[in-house]
Amino acid sequence: MRANAPSAADIRQFDNRNYVHPWHPVGMEDANFMIATEGDGIHLFDTEGRKYIDGPAGMWSTQIGYGRREMADAIAEQVMKLPFATPWTSTTGPAAVLASKLAAHSPGDLNRVFFTTGGSTAVDSALRFVHFYNNMLGRHEKKGIIAREKGYHGSTYLAASVSGKARDKSFLDTDEINVHFIGDPNPYGRPDGMSTSDWCDRLIDELAQTIATVGPGRIAAFIAEPVLASGGVIVPPDGYHPRCLEICRQHDILYISDEVVTAFGRMGEMFASETVFGITPDIITCAKGITSGYVPLGAVLISDRLMDEMRALSQDEYIMFTNGFTYSGHPVACAAALKNIEIMEREDMFAHVRQITPYFQQRLRDLARHPIVGDARGMGLLGCIEGRAPSESTEEARLAVDLEFGMRLDKKCEARGLLVRPIINMAVFSPPLIIQQDDIDRMFDIMDVALAEVSEEML
Repeated sequence: MRANAPSAADIRQFDNRNYVHPWHPVGMEDANFMIATEGDGIHLFDTEGRKYIDGPAGMWSTQIGYGRREMADAIAEQVMKLPFATPWTSTTGPAAVLASKLAAHSPGDLNRVFFTTGGSTAVDSALRFVHFYNNMLGRHEKKGIIAREKGYHGSTYLAASVSGKARDKSFLDTDEINVHFIGDPNPYGRPDGMSTSDWCDRLIDELAQTIATVGPGRIAAFIAEPVLASGGVIVPPDGYHPRCLEICRQHDILYISDEVVTAFGRMGEMFASETVFGITPDIITCAKGITSGYVPLGAVLISDRLMDEMRALSQDEYIMFTNGFTYSGHPVACAAALKNIEIMEREDMFAHVRQITPYFQQRLRDLARHPIVGDARGMGLLGCIEGRAPSESTEEARLAVDLEFGMRLDKKCEARGLLVRPIINMAVFSPPLIIQQDDIDRMFDIMDVALAEVSEEML
């Protein structure tokens, strides 16, 4: 092996032996992951030269697609000009300009921007800010967080504590004292015969009852993804978010909108909270699409109102928000984000998403005709196929679908040149925003064939 030029076999060996992957069985040394080598547009290539449509857009992130030379040039230029500057004692042009850019596109008065290293650290910082805020106001008991089952907010301790995916917590500790979970808002899971309107009423009643039981004086914030992405692209019923916000306002509970997935064009808007879901939250967290995955970056957008309240209280004291990261406002990451947003705006990418979304969702819902598909749902350029065996199926078949559907569909799709993200009995996808109608057809044609095969094998 030449230095810095390992063979595919070497990479496989190093990966299996040394690389600990996220969400991967402990001790497994023969996973044999696909080795991604190149990307171009919406496609990835492996060591064998095989070409794949990147259905998940990396991890909900590669909005502008792969291989953007001007992104590489912007990153390289900033590296040569100034690769790092400490945020403790200095600022940089990219960080300051990006903060202003995000503020200009944010809803309401969310004009203050705190930079982090990714989505998990953005959520962690938002939660710490909420506690900091209430401590400054002398409300030391107001620390509880209401979150939702099947919600996902990250892997750092606080972010994981407010995540509601039980499977992710099997052997990991989380904060069980200050977090209160309410049910996931998936209309697919509502009782037979119940309307979506009545389902929404039940969800809102549960939130109100949780606040009443815990006590509004002990609850600091409600955190919610506009669409629960990793939980299975769960789209709440119409009116859900505004009604949740109204209840939070009544009880002086801050509303954190976790837009790590939905921001930067996934819903056809820079931020989806206000324009798509009708709410102006107190705090927004974002990451992923902010750089289209080219380099890591996250951000917390905070209301001027909250900052002004604390400023008024700290006039006679030297009080610091003692939370931050070595790489907060990293100039290279911020330069990448600015170029990423420039490309999105220049190519009118959000308008393209709004134009192509109806066709994407139509093709998605057409897949519900397969007998193994319990639900085909989505919004914007987000989609999920949930497997469920028909009620007349054997118990063995129903159990197999619950445990293996996602994995089987993933393998069938990958063999035909499409990557999806399997999650037990689901497969989710969120292609790059630059996807075109013929690409959508190829994507769903592959899923169509794969679903037919999986149905035949499992039912």
